[in-house]
This record gives sequence, structure tokens and C-alpha cells, in this order.
Amino acid sequence: MKILVVGGFLGSGKTSTIIRLGKEFSDAGQKVAVIVNEIGEVGIDGDVISKYGLDMTELTSGCICCSLKVNMKTTLTILKKDYNPDIILIEPTGIAFPHIIKNEIGLMDLKDTTIQPLVTLIDGSRFKQLMKEAKNFAMRQIIDAEILGINKIDLIDEIRIPIIQASVQQLNPTAKVILLSASKEDDHWFDFVRLAMGDVPGHEGIHESQVARGESAIRDDVLVPKEEGGEELNSIEASGISSYATEYRLEGQVSSDLARETAKEIMETIKSKVMELSPEFVGHIKLFIESDSNTIKTNLTAFDQDITMEVIDNVAGDVPRLKVLSAVSSIDREKLVNIVNETISGILGANGIAFSNSKPHNHDHDHGDPRPINLVNNN
Repeated sequence: MKILVVGGFLGSGKTSTIIRLGKEFSDAGQKVAVIVNEIGEVGIDGDVISKYGLDMTELTSGCICCSLKVNMKTTLTILKKDYNPDIILIEPTGIAFPHIIKNEIGLMDLKDTTIQPLVTLIDGSRFKQLMKEAKNFAMRQIIDAEILGINKIDLIDEIRIPIIQASVQQLNPTAKVILLSASKEDDHWFDFVRLAMGDVPGHEGIHESQVARGESAIRDDVLVPKEEGGEELNSIEASGISSYATEYRLEGQVSSDLARETAKEIMETIKSKVMELSPEFVGHIKLFIESDSNTIKTNLTAFDQDITMEVIDNVAGDVPRLKVLSAVSSIDREKLVNIVNETISGILGANGIAFSNSKPHNHDHDHGDPRPINLVNNN
């Protein structure tokens, strides 16, 4: 059983990477388990992953680190005994210190288990802004990594790529640095899979040609294990990020066109109001709204980035709802909460969409018995 932790700051592309990896290895006949950790009380990434056919378990309230210490060993033991997955993919919240998670798993001394090198993804398209708004926190994630994936290279001017590579490598000289775009199937992606996962049965040969031609973007340095030392920091406090997540149950069906218009209007309004208080914010604001035929998912990762929109097919039986998770820099949390709630309720009402606010589940760090982790279905 292989365990891979894919970390990275908010909006770095972790979910897209997990989806690609999960589907790719599942299609190759491997059993894949996915664990997703959201910072807020309401999860979004887990719903999105499930809509791509990948069953998973969410750990919300930003509590994956204490979950690991309290019950993750039991959960992983039961998982291995009852389901025997080949691969477990773990996506920590973007304001976690992923090396702590990997180290805790290593201390569990799980039999017949290989812990893969720790991956940290970096959104290359906003690297400069990230270093300005969340420098100390982002540097900690980079310094702790064993593999650094500069993601979204398709969104970066080619002249800037070597500069970002050099900057990242300077911060962590012992890490492997690789370029990739989780949205593209190219040599960079295959090199990333090989480096992160090694040879996986049913998946060999998919990138042999690239390796044989010597076209790998991987550096040849030897990985140096990171030593844990010093007092553990509270990653949420250290990040300087305020976050808030909430969910609204929609009464009745919403047309796809109205869902698109509503999602766009909400996101644009939240962005505008946040920029009044934090003009150069970084973070991640993501919202999805379920229409009568599909799910509209929107994303925003910084003040100077465009709002992106994705349409995902609904699963039969989906309850119409709207979910939003906001996590941004340099803003008071109470003000962020007010912005989100007032914007959503105002726009839903103005657009004639009846709703009720679902009270988020609060873990209060009392995890009880470990929840089962479902596996990707292998057809």
C-alpha cells in the first residue's frame, strides 16, 4: 500500500491533481482511497471529487493533524484489513503543514506500507503575490517538501518559468523541482507521476518513452529526508488566513442558466468587497451551486486572478444546495463572514431563489470512532 500526501497553499491545484491521479490509477486497475481535509466546517472538494466518480472521506474543521494523532492509525489499519487499497491519496487543507501529517503517518509503523515523498504544489501563476502576502507560511511549506511541483505552467509566461524554478530551488535546494499542469497530459505530468508514485502495477510504460529520451524535467539531486524538530506550529494561525465556509439548501430546482448567473454574481461581489479591505489578497474562494441538470463550480485564488467556472454533471439524488468556502489573507474573519453571508442571501433573494441556511457541523475536535474511508470503484 502506497500513501501519498499532496500539499500546497490554497488554490495550488491539489484537488485537480488528486482527481487526475485517482482516476488514472483506478483506470489502471488499482484500488485508490482518498482522504480530503477542508479548513471550514463545510466541505466542497469532497463533493467535487465524488462527482468525478471517486468515493472519499472528508475531514473538516481544519482538524486533520489531530485526527491523525487520535484515530488515523486505527482508520488506516481497518482500511487495509477490510479493503486493502493499493494507493491512498491525502489532500490536506491548503493552510496545513503537510510534513507534520506525513511524519505522523511514519510514526504509525504501518506494515506493508510505503510512504511516498511529500509533494507540495505551487501555483506558479501567482508565486510572486504568494511570497508577498503569505511569505513565511508559504516558505515553510516549500522548505518542508521533498517534491516541489510548480503547477499551472500553462498560465505562466515562458520567460518567467526559469525565474520561478530558480527561486523555488533556492528556498529548498534538496527537493526535486518539477514543472506540470494538472490539466494537461504531457511529459511533465508523466514525470510528476513517476517521481511521486514510482512504478505502479498496470501503470508501467505510460511514460517510458519520455524517460528513455532523457526529456525529464526532474533534477537529479538525491532526496534528503526532513528532520522534525522544534515546537509544532498551529498552521491555521501561522498562515495569516481568515476562513469561513457555509452551506445553503435551495428550495426547489434552479435552472442551469440561473445557477451560472447567480454563481458569477456572488463571486464577483465577494471579490469586490474583499478587495475593499484586502486589496492584494491571496487565498481561495470557491463556490458551487447545484442546478436542475449540473453543478456549477467557481474558483478565485487572488485579487488579480480571473474567476473560473466549471460545469460538472450531477449525480442522481443530489439535493439542490449552494456551498462556499472562503479563505483569504489580511482580512478580519468576522468581516469576511459578514461579506459572505450578506452577499449570498442578498443575491439569492434578488434572483428569486428560495433558500435556508444549513447550520455547519462543528467537529470541536471530538472525532470519536474513525469513519470508514470509501474506495474508488474499479469497473
